[in-house]
Amino acid sequence: MQLLKDRVIFLTGGSKGIGLECAIKYAEEGARIAIISNDQASINYAISILGKEHLGLLADVSNPKDIQRAITDTQLRFGKIDVIHNNAGIAHPSKNIHETEDWEWDNLFNINVKGIYFTTKFGLNALIETKGCIINTSSLVGDIGQEDHAAYSATKGAVNALTKSMALDYAKYKIRVNAVAPAGVWTQMLEDWGKEQNDVEGIKNYLDGIHALGYCPNGDVVADACVFLASDKARFITGIIMPVSGGAELGYKRINHLETI
Repeated sequence: MQLLKDRVIFLTGGSKGIGLECAIKYAEEGARIAIISNDQASINYAISILGKEHLGLLADVSNPKDIQRAITDTQLRFGKIDVIHNNAGIAHPSKNIHETEDWEWDNLFNINVKGIYFTTKFGLNALIETKGCIINTSSLVGDIGQEDHAAYSATKGAVNALTKSMALDYAKYKIRVNAVAPAGVWTQMLEDWGKEQNDVEGIKNYLDGIHALGYCPNGDVVADACVFLASDKARFITGIIMPVSGGAELGYKRINHLETI
C-alpha cells in the first residue's frame, strides 16, 4: 500500500540533491509533486525522471510573488496541497561572521528562513483545507553549530525554532509541522567539492567517521524519513526536529574546513 497515495506535495529545492531524492520517494509512494526550483535545467531533469504527471515550477523561494504564483499554479493543476516541504537552502559562504558580507548574510536568511515564511503565508489556507502538514529541511548544525559556517548554522537554528512555534500555532487546524536534521549527506554538490580537494580519500574517511554508524549516507535516508513524516504513520507527531544523522550528534568531531549539509 502506498503511504502517500493521491497526496499533493509542494516541494521547494526539489530538483537536486536531497530534494530530488525526496521527490523520487514521494512519487514511489503515490504522491503528485510540484517541484519548485530556480534552475530550469534541473527542473527539466527532475521531471524527466518523475514523469509528466508531476509539475515543475521555476521560482525563487525568496521572492514572494514567485511563491504566491507557484502555490496558485499547484492548486490549479492538482486541486489541492497536502504537504509543503521546505527543502530549498544554501550553505555558502564558508566564513566567520566578521568576514561575512551583508548581502551574504541576507541571502542565507532570505532563502533558508524567509522562504518558509512565504510558503506558509501563501500556502496555509490550502493546508487548512486538507489538514495537511509542513516539513522543513534543517540540519544538525542548527543545534550544535559548525565551524566556519556561523551564518548558515544560525539559519538552521532559526528553522528549528520556527518549526516548533509553527507546530503550536497551526495545531488548531490539525496541521502538523516537523523538521528533519541530517549531518553529512552525499549530494552531487558535496561530491563535486570533494573532487576539488587534495585528499579525496581522506575527506571520504572523515565524512564517514563523523557518523556513529560509520558512513556518510546518500539523500535517500533523509527522503525515507520525510515520507514517514508526510504520511498518516506520523499522524500524532508534530513539533519535532528529527535527526537523520547516523548518531553524529552523539560524538561530533571537529568539522575544520569541511562542509556538511
